[in-house]
Amino acid sequence: MKASKLDLRDIILYEDNDYFLINKPPFVSTLADRHDKVHLLSLAKEYVADAQVCHRLDKDTSGVLAIAKNPEAYRHMSLQFEHREVTKTYHAVSDGIHNFDETLVDLPILKMDDGVVKISKKDGKPAQTYFSTVTAYKFHTLIACKPITGRMHQIRIHLATLKAPITGDDTYGGKPFFLSSVKRGFNLKKQTEEQPIMKRMALHAHALRFKDLNGVDREVIAPYPKDMQALIRQLSENK
Repeated sequence: MKASKLDLRDIILYEDNDYFLINKPPFVSTLADRHDKVHLLSLAKEYVADAQVCHRLDKDTSGVLAIAKNPEAYRHMSLQFEHREVTKTYHAVSDGIHNFDETLVDLPILKMDDGVVKISKKDGKPAQTYFSTVTAYKFHTLIACKPITGRMHQIRIHLATLKAPITGDDTYGGKPFFLSSVKRGFNLKKQTEEQPIMKRMALHAHALRFKDLNGVDREVIAPYPKDMQALIRQLSENK
């Protein structure tokens, strides 16, 4: 979906006097970049003039994103992120079958000049992520990912170090998912090239737990977008 055609009210998952949390669609930027004049922050400011995005998701990543309505709310959430009191849970489909049970990857990450990251024990910044298997399929695994820190591409590079790259994440070794790989008797129309079910990496910000300004615990869960639903449905049907 293009940001210019997006109505923010259609994707709000939770709202109170201080915050609204949305289910970010894939292919929409959180903040301004050189390619997108319309982005989620600009849409949020049209909805609430003082809106500030409390964290960010990669353009291709879908899922729950918290936006503060006022400066006090923004500071309150920022401090929770700084003190690692916000719990973020992502769901990723990875290539291969993996049995993770609160598996910790504690490897420092270095951001490179070309927009990717690498593991660097010498120059990287500390980064920790916990991984747990949700469902194992025939050739893939649905994994719950809980990042403790918030480094760029953290989940992606940490899963790659476990030899479990995210499906469709060609930057870190993931392969696209084609229906023909699991469906017997799959027939493609003549003179057409098969397209992957997801035209992005299979990564979704599934849940966010935080404290509101009254100290009440809130957990907001974002349903999968259509492309991730379609991928998981095919994996489930073709075990």
